[in-house]
Amino acid sequence: MSFQRLAVLGAGAWGTALANTLARAGRDVALWARDADAVVAMQATRESPRLRGFRLADAVTPTGDLACIDEADALLLVAPAQDTRTLAQRIGARVKVGMPVIACAKGIERGSGAFMSAVIAETLPQARPAILSGPGFAEDVVRGLPTAVSLAAHDDALARALAAACGSASFRPYHTDDVRGVEIGGAAKNVLAIAAGIVAGRRLGASAAAALTTRGFAELIRFGRAYGARPETLMGLAGLGDLLLTSSGTQSRNFSLGFSLGEGRAPPLGSTADDKLAEGAFTAPVLVALAAERGVEMPIAEAVASLLDRDADVDGVIASLLTRPFRAEG
Repeated sequence: MSFQRLAVLGAGAWGTALANTLARAGRDVALWARDADAVVAMQATRESPRLRGFRLADAVTPTGDLACIDEADALLLVAPAQDTRTLAQRIGARVKVGMPVIACAKGIERGSGAFMSAVIAETLPQARPAILSGPGFAEDVVRGLPTAVSLAAHDDALARALAAACGSASFRPYHTDDVRGVEIGGAAKNVLAIAAGIVAGRRLGASAAAALTTRGFAELIRFGRAYGARPETLMGLAGLGDLLLTSSGTQSRNFSLGFSLGEGRAPPLGSTADDKLAEGAFTAPVLVALAAERGVEMPIAEAVASLLDRDADVDGVIASLLTRPFRAEG
């Protein structure tokens, strides 16, 4: 399987960073944006409006024409989780039988409760779904700083081939066929990162932050086990690795949203104080609902969901978590 020509659909910060790193890996990359003005700007300046200060690689071709799919060997869908179905439906007629379609969103679809691989399977049944997730900030990736991620497909041979096509000395995809594990890690850690931001915004201290991250990871493991994820996947890059990164500071959008909530400020749902999308805000209620279906206890995720729904206040939620009955660790 040779994947020389790749199309990245979505020219936000993450899509732009991925396009550049794929070019660094020696691939020819089409970078599609739905905003015609953004395409014109990228063609003229060789810079994305969503990732200022970084030049697009020569092998990256900005375009607003979905005909770029016709020449591609594989696609990367870099739309938010709640927009992935709409984008997949839009491109359906152009996706060839057997074409790999890599979802790069970290979330669960509201309403359906579907993970991204299921969204692709439903809307693009002729495609071969794959997932790219893991600890990587767009600015680190576009700078060529060392980054490792997970790339999953149900067919291990396909996962290996895609990892080889996308990988370089500075961007290392580790392949796996545990698609569900990679999806769960990416989606759940966003919700837990909001909780970590709340702890920081409330100035509860480093000890509380460590406890929150550890107990949150226990929730992630319980949820993953209930939905068929492998423990080693959740303890790897897509789970623990991404949780540690996303809970590390305000460079993370989800942490930043939580920080604002912790300080008593309430940005619009799903947005940070500077109006950037925080996927965890949309995933939280779906994650809690799916956990309830399998009898999985997730008090931290439930607390985040209640705060986002404005059903509770920060101090009340913290008090309820701290006064839960004592129990064995696990």
